[in-house]
Amino acid sequence: MEHRNDARDDDLIGQPAAGPLEEAAYDRRWARDLFDSVRCAAVLLGLLFLIDWGAGSLTDQRAALWLTLAVLLFVVLCPAQVSAGEGWLASRRLLRIRRVRTDLLVSVRCLDGVAQRLVLRDVFGHRVEIDPQVLVGNPDLWHRLYEDAHTSLDRGTLTCGETVLRRVAERIDRENAATVFKVSGLE
Repeated sequence: MEHRNDARDDDLIGQPAAGPLEEAAYDRRWARDLFDSVRCAAVLLGLLFLIDWGAGSLTDQRAALWLTLAVLLFVVLCPAQVSAGEGWLASRRLLRIRRVRTDLLVSVRCLDGVAQRLVLRDVFGHRVEIDPQVLVGNPDLWHRLYEDAHTSLDRGTLTCGETVLRRVAERIDRENAATVFKVSGLE
């Protein structure tokens, strides 16, 4: 039996191969967004305690209720930590990590609503939802996804999503151009 020592053998296994950490791209604004979530929850908790204490109605049960409400607000506002490397993209939430093979994508869809989401699916059925603003604010993440999506196109696995990727690319180009004009004083 012959064993091939080919790095691409692991590409078709379904779980992304974790490359060296220095090759991965991360959301640079995640820490600031996390701090903002903590701050919002803390301000709400402080205000609720202050109002209840000022009214003279602060009890242990009400304090527990306000604390629970602040924790729930934090959970809702807590941002996903997005990272990407060659052939993979991961989204880490509080209790779960979702990964998708970006070099074996099947579809890329954009969900509109209160918060726009980009949904990526791979041939193994894995699914990741990310905020397109994360890609706009992190060119290295966008570059990694864009290159791997083209690999999916070349392989013929990406059947739905070329238009969505083109729209995201146009949005990123527009916002980058606006930033360049603003920094250079040409607005």
